[in-house]
Amino acid sequence: MIWQIELLVLAIVLICAVAAITVKDLLGAAILFGAYSFMLCLLWAIMGAVDVAFTEASVGAGVSTVLFVAAVFRTSRRTKD
Repeated sequence: MIWQIELLVLAIVLICAVAAITVKDLLGAAILFGAYSFMLCLLWAIMGAVDVAFTEASVGAGVSTVLFVAAVFRTSRRTKD
């Protein structure tokens, strides 16, 4: 039963990674990066590396995502596409 959950979370991690790379909107990419970090945190927790999962949740999904979103809101667009 556990390997099905691991496989599902890993698939979501891969989908978030590919989507974050291919999306053209910077805010969308920052949010997808946060989702990627959170899913990776879940994957670490399922595998038993709780300390790594906690660090990924606090730094990767928390602080980095907030800083990326703040940086996106501080920039201005040159084109309207």
